[in-house]
Amino acid sequence: MNRNRPDVSDEDIGMRAFQIRKEKATERALEFLRQGLRSTWSMFTPNDIADLQWILGELWAYEKRADWEDLHFSKLTGADVMAILTLARHLKENVEGSVETLERVGDIIRVRSA
Repeated sequence: MNRNRPDVSDEDIGMRAFQIRKEKATERALEFLRQGLRSTWSMFTPNDIADLQWILGELWAYEKRADWEDLHFSKLTGADVMAILTLARHLKENVEGSVETLERVGDIIRVRSA
C-alpha cells in the first residue's frame, strides 16, 4: 500500500475536516432553531435559511468551542432571527466590521441563552 498522498496534503485534510465540523455544527444549530420556532419557521424563505446557515457557520468559526456549546438556538424568536438575518446580509455586502457583526449576532443568541 502506498502511503504517499501526492494529491492530498495534510493542510487539505485539515481544511476539509474543519469544513465538515462547521457544517455539522450549523446543521445542528439550525435544527434546534427550527424546533424552537415551530410554526414560525415556515415564514423564512430558502434564501433566509441559506443566509442564516452562512452566518451561523461564520459565528461557529469565530466563537470559542466552549462558548458555541453554551448557545441555545432553540430559544431564539422570529424577531431574533430577523435581526440576525439583517446582520448577515450587511456582513455579506460589507466585510468591514466583521468581528463586530459576529459579536452582535452572538450577543443576540447569548441574551436568549442566559
